[in-house]
Amino acid sequence: MPEGGNRLLAYLPAGERRRFVASCDTVSLSFGQVLAEPDTRITDVYFPLTGFVSLIAPVGGGETLEVGLIGAEGMLGATLALGVDSAPLHALVQGDGTALHLSAARFRRECRLRPALRGLLLRYCYVLLRQVAQTAACTHYHSIDARLARWLLMTQDRAGGSTLHLTQEFLSGMLGVRRVGVTQAAGKLQARHLIGYHRGEIVIVNRRGLEASSCDCYASDKQLYSHTLG
Repeated sequence: MPEGGNRLLAYLPAGERRRFVASCDTVSLSFGQVLAEPDTRITDVYFPLTGFVSLIAPVGGGETLEVGLIGAEGMLGATLALGVDSAPLHALVQGDGTALHLSAARFRRECRLRPALRGLLLRYCYVLLRQVAQTAACTHYHSIDARLARWLLMTQDRAGGSTLHLTQEFLSGMLGVRRVGVTQAAGKLQARHLIGYHRGEIVIVNRRGLEASSCDCYASDKQLYSHTLG
């Protein structure tokens, strides 16, 4: 798969991948764009090439919690491969970019025609399920600063750069904590010279140190992905 392509599709045999990509069109993803709402019918699927999408679960009282991120390593709409045509979560573009796109009907047809594609996507659904479960456990048991380190690493992996434009309000919603908790956690990471933190912007200064400060969930997610799909 050429650089800038979708890494999930790179696991397909070359001929299958070329034929599937030829059936897609390329669309832009804009910050703040809503791609799916919980319990609504899936009409389109997306394989990000650049940029990334947050998977957000409502937790009551108007509060939300991010339970997953999808970038060039994955796709949005994978539950169609399971025969489920309703979206399980709110999907919100958090990083501008582009994606391969096709309609839900065309995607179902491609899955019927291409057993290798369907098998890959079933394994990817398993990865997503495990990652959502890991996030739930992480939210309950791990410190805010370790979770913030994990989330920043995950975001950098998908954003492709060391400068991330993030507000306190956004981070608060993604981590499920109050803004003061975000401020304190970011302050700890900055005091250890791992990040630079200014209003609306975080710069990752020391990625290796940030990995050491993250909870084990980050490494576990990466290992699960490569082991299951590879």
